[in-house]
Parts: sequence; structure tokens; C-alpha cells
Amino acid sequence: MWFRKKQEASSYDPQTQQPVIRTSICTGEQVAGFRNRQTGKFSEVMLIRSDRDLEGFCKSYGVSQEEISREY
Repeated sequence: MWFRKKQEASSYDPQTQQPVIRTSICTGEQVAGFRNRQTGKFSEVMLIRSDRDLEGFCKSYGVSQEEISREY
């Protein structure tokens, strides 16, 4: 109850998925996730509140910040 098991970060397939950060124009809220290249479906992974969160996302999935595209 008090201690939860950490969820392991699932890997992504660079052939079928693209790392994306969705940013709200109104509020500036940022969400990191992956978009399927064939269907365009976005799967949300985590909320980005600071640069530290973005670094954690990049580190856990082995993605560089230059690879991530932004959508508004």
C-alpha cells in the first residue's frame, strides 16, 4: 500500500513511432509521448513540467532532444 512498484519504461520502436511533445497554445501545458507513423495516433507518456522532466523522458527512452518534434 505505501510502497508501489515502479513501472518500467517500455521501449518504443523508432521504425513505427516518432517521439513528440504536444504543447497547448492556450495554457502552455506540454505532454510527451509517441505518435504512430502509419495511423497518426498519439500515445501519451508523461507530463512535462520542467527541463528536468524532459531530460528524464529522453533518458528513459534513449531519445535525444533534437529527435523530438513539437506539435501545437
